[in-house]
Amino acid sequence: MSQDQPQDPRVESRTDAAPRRSRRRQRTAQDTRAWRRRMATYALLAFSFILMVNALVGENGYLATVRVEREYDAVARELGAVRSENERLAEEVRRLRTEPSALEEAARARLNMIKPGEKMIIIRDATPAGR
Repeated sequence: MSQDQPQDPRVESRTDAAPRRSRRRQRTAQDTRAWRRRMATYALLAFSFILMVNALVGENGYLATVRVEREYDAVARELGAVRSENERLAEEVRRLRTEPSALEEAARARLNMIKPGEKMIIIRDATPAGR
């Protein structure tokens, strides 16, 4: 710098200042233990967080369990409906095998059969005039 310019007292010139050494404060054993304990606590918290997230949304987590329970309930209801239908059909089979009137009723309804001397009249719905 030139002599004509005023110097800022906050700025030291390189020639005036002694070479700076960056000195790190040496850690004591107590500082090292505290740092290790803090890092272990952070690691434990991170691990616990990961386990909690996995327990909530993982493959066998809470949400998956709730979904499976809903599916189980739906399948159980469907199974109940199928079982009742099966019982109804088994009862109908038993009636058709043992009761002649049930067999006659089924033949008339499903096969449009009639007794000798009866006349069958089929009534159809009226179709619209435009068709």
